[in-house]
Amino acid sequence: MHRALLTALALGCVACRSTPALPPDDRPPCSAPPEPTLGEATHYEADGTGRCSFAAAPDRMVAAINGAEYDHAKLCGACLHVTGPASDVIVRVVDICPGCPAGDLDLSQEAFAHLAPLDRGRIPIAWRVVACDVHGPIEYRFKDSSSDAWTAIQLRNHRYPIATLEARDARGNLRALERHDDNYFIAQPGLGNGPYVLHVTDSRGHALEDPAVEAGVGVSRAGRGQFTKCP
Repeated sequence: MHRALLTALALGCVACRSTPALPPDDRPPCSAPPEPTLGEATHYEADGTGRCSFAAAPDRMVAAINGAEYDHAKLCGACLHVTGPASDVIVRVVDICPGCPAGDLDLSQEAFAHLAPLDRGRIPIAWRVVACDVHGPIEYRFKDSSSDAWTAIQLRNHRYPIATLEARDARGNLRALERHDDNYFIAQPGLGNGPYVLHVTDSRGHALEDPAVEAGVGVSRAGRGQFTKCP
């Protein structure tokens, strides 16, 4: 009965299944729609903070994702369309749920309540990554401990999950920054005093390049563009 419900929740997206996706820069944008994922949801008291290093937010439609799919923060900031027994809801990934099995989400109480009464405790769900309803350009957040010798940058306000962040040197060569579990991309040694030429790709194959991002410590810098929404 449980498995049958999970299957029914995902039927609308079965046609989305496709061959494994190519790296973002090697495929046309939007060429590989996300597959549905089946699992279960629990709930917790959430304020928008968590392992993804985002600030607390008044919008409590958030979730912690299981450790296997957290995968070094690759889904931090992603928006998920979650279908449950009673309804559906869109949540933003802000944290990791280390004890959750693959496919499972720990939803904020506010989000869980859209799908079932809180006293249910655990419910079957189907979820997939969708475009976030963002406004304005992407943002580059510099960590409080960032410097010209150790540069740590986080992406915020992005429509789709971030795949890569690279910095272009004076010769035009791209240098990849390594993503850490706290959702910051690290350059060690650092990128110098700036301004930086930053090249960003998302999980749907889009790329953006900002030619003059000023350095900073504990501040956010607005980019010049936003990822295009897929059909």
